[in-house]
Amino acid sequence: MQRIRTLFQKVERLQPGIYHYQAPPEDPRNYRLHLRVEPDGQGVLVVNASTILHLNQTAAEFAYHLVQDTPEEQAVQDVVQRYRVSRAQAQQDFQNFRQRLEALIAMPDLDPVTFLDFERAAPYERPPSAPYRLDCALTYRLPPEANPEFTPTKRVERELTAQEWMAILDKAWQAGIPHAIFTGGEPTLREDLFELIQHAEQNGQVSGLISDGQRLLDAGYLDELLRTGLDHLMILLDVRKETSWKALAEASSQDLFTSVHLTVDAPLAAQLPAVLGRLAQMKPNAVSLSAAGQAFQPDLERAAAIAANLGLELTWDLPVPYSQFNPISMEVAKEAVLSGAGRAWLYVEPDGDVLPAQGVNRVLGNLLRDPWQSIWERARG
Repeated sequence: MQRIRTLFQKVERLQPGIYHYQAPPEDPRNYRLHLRVEPDGQGVLVVNASTILHLNQTAAEFAYHLVQDTPEEQAVQDVVQRYRVSRAQAQQDFQNFRQRLEALIAMPDLDPVTFLDFERAAPYERPPSAPYRLDCALTYRLPPEANPEFTPTKRVERELTAQEWMAILDKAWQAGIPHAIFTGGEPTLREDLFELIQHAEQNGQVSGLISDGQRLLDAGYLDELLRTGLDHLMILLDVRKETSWKALAEASSQDLFTSVHLTVDAPLAAQLPAVLGRLAQMKPNAVSLSAAGQAFQPDLERAAAIAANLGLELTWDLPVPYSQFNPISMEVAKEAVLSGAGRAWLYVEPDGDVLPAQGVNRVLGNLLRDPWQSIWERARG
């Protein structure tokens, strides 16, 4: 009777929370793992602070034992008891998971968001316990040569200090947000950018930067940026400027996941095949597209088709610096973008106000003044 009752018992979930593992000094791979276990048993695994894996309940179980450094025999026994599978099957699944994870650890230049091909979980399938990403607009300032109409300077009264941004990053990490992207305006105008990236790195957060890339032409600046621990970069490519192409070439030559953003307007629409062909020769890790108005929607879709035919990887859910255009509504209608805004990511303005996403002007609270839980409840509501 006890065996029969055991067959009908519900699988007990792992304890929600954040777990981490640092490889010992003698391990030449020198890798780090951070696992966030959701209340529903699913997980988010951060590998080397550069790749985020979305895991279902079974995969999260295996990741938990690896992060906890559980001996294989004990891990297999726990899986057998929890899921009532054969020992042979549990051991094979555990070893397969570990092999795939070790392959990811050894692989450079991974996409900052990846789906592990092992009973994978869709990233926005269920409401997460916290966002996967925080988009931090450090400033709405632009370089002197930029068009001032492209920045909503009247939206904020002041910019947060470096210490205030660090407090926000800490609050985000404590809430379980593993990924921070620094955007703007032009974030490289902040002289404390290095400090903020380093602070995110010290927390264990994945860090990304979105920039026009002009300061990367300074070799010293680029080297310092790489030393901060930056995990991925998006360059806003101005196809009319050779300096913009050169900045992309400089970044692409580094061991750094580099993507490119193009805004489709009238000049670009007229030369899409040539521009995308040149871009394909430079082999960026990914390409992001948005349109300068609804009139360019057909051109945007044409650009996406050309990029796909050239073998360029397309990404649709990374932000771009705030402009007069709303990238959420202007991009090709992707279900992941619409379902992810306000759930998988949130957007923080230069004064700390939180929006569901860039361009969605509904203030959920201020991350300096308001408790995280109240902001998150408003976002989910």
